[in-house]
Amino acid sequence: MEYKISELAERCEVNRETIRYYERKNLLQKPAKNHSGYRIYSEETVKRVGFIKHLQELGFSLSEIDRLLGVADRDAVRCANMFEFVSKKQEEVQKQIEDLKRIEVMLDDLKKRCPDEKELYECPVLDVLLEG
Repeated sequence: MEYKISELAERCEVNRETIRYYERKNLLQKPAKNHSGYRIYSEETVKRVGFIKHLQELGFSLSEIDRLLGVADRDAVRCANMFEFVSKKQEEVQKQIEDLKRIEVMLDDLKKRCPDEKELYECPVLDVLLEG
């Protein structure tokens, strides 16, 4: 199936400027144009935009996504030092997991401090948070 930019944007739930931005950043290949001069995108582009969006939701930056797409595209320049890139990203993710576990413990502790009957102006949770 083929899509014009507005159809692609709608299908991918992004705006047209996002598609153009991805093209400028070389995350998407320049599309072919039809006889009327409209950019025409393929189903592959739909999948690629979905992949980019999914990685962004997982916390990857566009430059990191560019590096990962280099592997998919078999682009030697973007694939350079991939092991180091993946290792560094793995360390970042591990740190985020540790931080989230600490937050979970703190929230669990705060939840245990919350009385069954809450007074409007007496809240041990707020006291703990305000004390730092």
